[in-house]
Amino acid sequence: MPVLGWLDAYIVSIVDGVAFGLLYFTLAVGLSLVFGMMDVLNLAHGTLYLGGAYVAYLLADGGWTGLAAGLGAGVVLGLAGGALLAALTQPLAHRGHLDQALLTLGISIIGADLFLFAARGETLPAEPPAGLRDSVEVAGHAYPAYRLVFIGIAAALALAVYLVFERSSLGALVRATVADRDMVRVLGVDTRKVLYGVFAAGAVLAVVGGVLGAPILGPGPGVDGHVLVMSLVVVVVGGLGSVRGALLGALLVGQVDTLGRAVAPEYAAFLIFGGMFAVLAVRPRGLVSLARTAS
Repeated sequence: MPVLGWLDAYIVSIVDGVAFGLLYFTLAVGLSLVFGMMDVLNLAHGTLYLGGAYVAYLLADGGWTGLAAGLGAGVVLGLAGGALLAALTQPLAHRGHLDQALLTLGISIIGADLFLFAARGETLPAEPPAGLRDSVEVAGHAYPAYRLVFIGIAAALALAVYLVFERSSLGALVRATVADRDMVRVLGVDTRKVLYGVFAAGAVLAVVGGVLGAPILGPGPGVDGHVLVMSLVVVVVGGLGSVRGALLGALLVGQVDTLGRAVAPEYAAFLIFGGMFAVLAVRPRGLVSLARTAS
């Protein structure tokens, strides 16, 4: 098949790959920074997305007011959830990843069960605002209008996160804390405030990602586990503690995921994890890594 013919046949999957990649980025960047800085393996991160998606469903009113209310509630829920998770995992800071994983896994199971009870085990429809429920033409193919708007919003969010963490004095402090926490502490900086701030920011991004992504990947049984696994793959591929790595990894995973399901659906899962192993074979620390040298 000629290249142009192949692109025309799979253009919708390619654009979908960008949308899902940016959705995975909103989750993975927080997970990457928290794991890279605090050395906390947060397996409840997918539950934060599920909570945001459920909030979007509850507050949806068919218009932009409901979306704005959902985003506001998502920020509050993310701050509360991040603070709670940080407080619960802090006593386990020196007990290894297994204890952290068991604690946060237990939290995620509780969250999933609460959702199943509230939703009666069903996938809930989260409609986009009026005016974005139709399709628009993309290179001669129909494509959901909301997904295009989501790509724009998520790209702006990714740019904002990049500028804050990679191009600002606050970001320099965060990167320094990732690289060598003890040295930053010697300079008189309260690194605990930095760490808790990053945990809260990561939780807010996950919940807001759930609010914005609900019309694409709505609240339903197993959604929290799915987005958690995809986020972990993104973190491994992109590298710990790096915004650029999370973005590159998310866009790569998004394309492999959507194109894999379109071209070879029976091998889609293998392609994702096979691609991850291929990246690690060449770059064991991921595409971009800011590994912490001290704890």
